[in-house]
Amino acid sequence: MRTPRLVGTLLFAVACALHAQQAAEPLNPKWCDKLPRPEYKKLERVSSPDPWFEVYRIRTGVFAIYEPHQEEEVISYLIAGEKRAVLFDTGLGVGNIKSVVESLTQLPVIVMNSHTHFDHVGGNADFQEIYGEDIEYSQKNAKGEVNEYSRDLLIPDRVCRELPKGVDPSKIKIRPWKITHVLHDGERIDLGGRVLEVIFTPGHAPDAMALLDRKNGLLFVGDTYYAGPIYLFVPETDLAAFTRSVAHVVELSSQLNLVLPAHNVPVARPSDLRALEAALEKVKSGKVTPRVTEGRREYVFNGFSLLLSAK
Repeated sequence: MRTPRLVGTLLFAVACALHAQQAAEPLNPKWCDKLPRPEYKKLERVSSPDPWFEVYRIRTGVFAIYEPHQEEEVISYLIAGEKRAVLFDTGLGVGNIKSVVESLTQLPVIVMNSHTHFDHVGGNADFQEIYGEDIEYSQKNAKGEVNEYSRDLLIPDRVCRELPKGVDPSKIKIRPWKITHVLHDGERIDLGGRVLEVIFTPGHAPDAMALLDRKNGLLFVGDTYYAGPIYLFVPETDLAAFTRSVAHVVELSSQLNLVLPAHNVPVARPSDLRALEAALEKVKSGKVTPRVTEGRREYVFNGFSLLLSAK
């Protein structure tokens, strides 16, 4: 989750009304000006049956399912083997991600979530098989309750252009889902010709995890790393645990060819993980001075920043 600034109930209601008034017109807030991100020009784009998504082939059997029209710029991944596939995250729940997945594969699909923040589980309810860590935090989020972070998901200044037909921003919510298989740290999921290793990476969220495709040198990292402000200020974030998790994935970096984050850009270098580890050490030692952003501390580095709560 890359949590937006909080808005009050009244502001949200006004924003939704404004969105309804402007529904016939494309919305282009200032942040939309950076789109399309130049990195996508180097990737192979694949057609999508739902225009809310853009799909890119990253490697054979690996597709990034990108939501460029909302400020979170969420990226989910379809990872296919010979016998079945994993959908790693299901996005915001605004578009029909199931239709996109079905256009890419006819294999049975297992949903796994990098963590259960609202922007990664929005389409979970459309799938039958959901593998996840069965802890209290996950159980609570599986109920699909609207929270203070998700309620302003589709206010006008957070959306580029039009919403999908029939989507009412005032009624958007995460539908409940159920974990059908409990995952354990180190568990291996055999997809047929491709094995994914589950690596628990708590910190950003208590139930965060990464997926390692050791054979192909791919690490799907969720929100542990991405280009942009990495959000580490929500109540459930544990900075010490996050630092340990980063150290864990850094140990794998020499075996990796590619890191695949869950926001903004779907490709990163293994060296970016080492840069993140070094940045955390500088923050801990007080060797870098933050700037204050909406009452939070932002430590800026090359290509990313760390956004922490105020002391």
